[in-house]
Amino acid sequence: MIKRSTILFTLLAFVSILKAQTFIQAYQDRVNQISQVNINSYLQEFEALGVKRTGTTQNINTFNWIKNKYISLGYTTADFFEHSWTASGYSSKNLIVTKTGTLYPNKFVIVCGHFDSINGPGTNDNGSGTSIILEMARILKDVPTEYSIKFIHFSGEEQGLLGSSRYVSQIVNGTSPKMDIKVVVNLDQVGGLATKANTKLYHDKDQSSPSSNNAAAAIAVQELANCTLLYSPLTVDFDPAESTDYVPFQQNGEIITGYWEYEGGYNNPYVHTANDLLVNMDPVYVLNVGKSAIGSIQHFATASTTTLATEDIVSKNLESTQFYPNPAKNTLNLKIVNSIKNFTFEITDMNGSQILVSKDNIQQIDISHLKPGVYLGTITVDNKKVTKKIIIE
Repeated sequence: MIKRSTILFTLLAFVSILKAQTFIQAYQDRVNQISQVNINSYLQEFEALGVKRTGTTQNINTFNWIKNKYISLGYTTADFFEHSWTASGYSSKNLIVTKTGTLYPNKFVIVCGHFDSINGPGTNDNGSGTSIILEMARILKDVPTEYSIKFIHFSGEEQGLLGSSRYVSQIVNGTSPKMDIKVVVNLDQVGGLATKANTKLYHDKDQSSPSSNNAAAAIAVQELANCTLLYSPLTVDFDPAESTDYVPFQQNGEIITGYWEYEGGYNNPYVHTANDLLVNMDPVYVLNVGKSAIGSIQHFATASTTTLATEDIVSKNLESTQFYPNPAKNTLNLKIVNSIKNFTFEITDMNGSQILVSKDNIQQIDISHLKPGVYLGTITVDNKKVTKKIIIE
């Protein structure tokens, strides 16, 4: 996150924004699927990738890490668009993953955040936003939404919004007709501080030129705040929208909003330093911001309101699957709920190459012939999948 001004806008009455929306149980059911284990794992892995300056090997490695996460979630190459760009002496790529809507496939809800960093691994700025987008993509993958969703991971943010600026000029405006965007929701620096309670969240309010989209953006930010109140334990406040990846969209006349941490915020001592590390963050706060984000994107994209119990019982049961021991050496055991009778299990390497496949409902897998390393194990039931990391010693 680039430095922002300190002008704050306080929400005067929560009641007024609650009138426009009501609680939807199906949305909450999906919000509750967000995993603290996954959030922690994403943050740890992101941090281990090092300083992600745009144009460096570490930046490329992080791009590939994000892409491989989507592959492990069951997204395919047909869902991906790798946007290569060059600007101000930098060359990099943005990753765009599209989930197609059922009624309005050509109108898009964009949820975005950057993955580049400077002077440190950027675990808060912006491994936090990256982790939430990945969890959202996992949870919403098979949920019908009326509007299409684009999950976008930008590079070049720290050098002046280079990746998002080129995406707007080359892709959004390069589409004929111009890409139809319903709203842009950005996640940047939402990790909080380890020493704080972290109970409040900023919601970014567009008050910049052009003013033609400000009224619609004001409605969007209120709806965003409402989702925080409905689906997360956090309270809300407003701050001005500026200096992050929604700005090129805003300047293009799109409706934008987003999230930013309340504690730390403008005075976070760790951001843009070598100490932007998980130890200085609050991963539970990242989870709680994720709850609001998953609720809000369901709201903006008009997700199915069918409750989880009837819509996705198989997926819910799959999520309870466990692989053990992990790390494993000679044998890997699968712990699967009794209601799942027929399944396929496969192991792939981190590049997506299939290493092992079992179609015989076997719950004890011989892995003695596999080389030590990190793999992905996937169980498939009725075209639904769950993928988890496996470490083989």
